[in-house]
Amino acid sequence: MPLSEQEQRLLDEMERHLMQNDADVVSAPAGDRALSYRNLVYGAVLLLAGLGGLIAGVVVGDVLGIVIGVVAFVAMLGGVMLAVTPVRRTSVEPAAPAREKASSSRASFMDRMNDRWDRRHEER
Repeated sequence: MPLSEQEQRLLDEMERHLMQNDADVVSAPAGDRALSYRNLVYGAVLLLAGLGGLIAGVVVGDVLGIVIGVVAFVAMLGGVMLAVTPVRRTSVEPAAPAREKASSSRASFMDRMNDRWDRRHEER
């Protein structure tokens, strides 16, 4: 069912508003987060250890085997989460003046987010 003229106009207006004010939602920057090679390796090792524990739990059987299997599954899940979680890249930023820091603590959340958005676009 096609949209009415008024609905289409409202949708276009909402899209423009979203692009102007909430561009973080539309296109999240990928520049400040990346996968860590160290976390990938540790996650893979934890995943393999969990897989080994899961096999050991099946071999042992009984109640102890169930406990070993559950712990191994949690270890595998933790390994995957560790491997795929991006880490924030650290960048050295020049120190801001003390007056700016004091005023930013009093600024509202949205003001701080808008300032960050403006700084991000100025850097590009």
